[in-house]
Amino acid sequence: MKILLSNDDGVHAEGIHQLADALRDIAEITIVAPDRNRSGASNSLTLEQPLRVAEIAPRVFSVQGTPTDCVHFALNELMKDDLPDLVLSGINHGANLGDDTLYSGTVAAAMEGHFLGVQSIAFSLVGKNHFAQAAKVARTLVEQHLAQPIPTNRLLNVNIPDKKCDDFEIKITRLGARHHAENMIKQQDPRGHDIYWLGPPGKEQDAGEGTDFHAVEHGYVSITPLQVDLTAHESIRAMNEWLKDKS
Repeated sequence: MKILLSNDDGVHAEGIHQLADALRDIAEITIVAPDRNRSGASNSLTLEQPLRVAEIAPRVFSVQGTPTDCVHFALNELMKDDLPDLVLSGINHGANLGDDTLYSGTVAAAMEGHFLGVQSIAFSLVGKNHFAQAAKVARTLVEQHLAQPIPTNRLLNVNIPDKKCDDFEIKITRLGARHHAENMIKQQDPRGHDIYWLGPPGKEQDAGEGTDFHAVEHGYVSITPLQVDLTAHESIRAMNEWLKDKS
């Protein structure tokens, strides 16, 4: 089996190397990841300048670009004649829950694999400590897919509690939602110019039973199948009627 690994925390991040170590004895691993932290990059592509790629270790490639760039390059150039069986993104240093997935470079890397026709899974650790534990969960899910392929053509978003546990229980969930983020934080740089920081994420708004927030808070691994079609299908009829009424 061949597996492509990417992330948004950068090619040197602990999470991606723990994931590689956990899978190396069951698959040929290729790592293609950004040369630095690109968290929050979402699905952005680099269009105005070329991508510079360096093989910094055998089958480990550092890309001066976004997570989406990395997977796009890997599947359309580096591995185009021998596509991987899976694209795995992560293990992210922190959660990707609820509407945070819209901004996540981790989810975006997996989404690019999904766009390009390869089964893809995004993994996130809800914390920054137990990466080896999270890698065991990832391996379990990969082995499950090998034994019985994932039954839907969906991108999977997996969030793993940051705790030591020999046998995590898993729940299939939907995305929760947050309140709006806090206000911007205004400061000044050493030259007296105004600078602005994004405020911290808002508190959970929709975090009830069945959501990814609820599952992780109660110690479960959360798996949320994601679809990429953003069409509001239930609104099409109403919009057609609205257009008719304008005359």
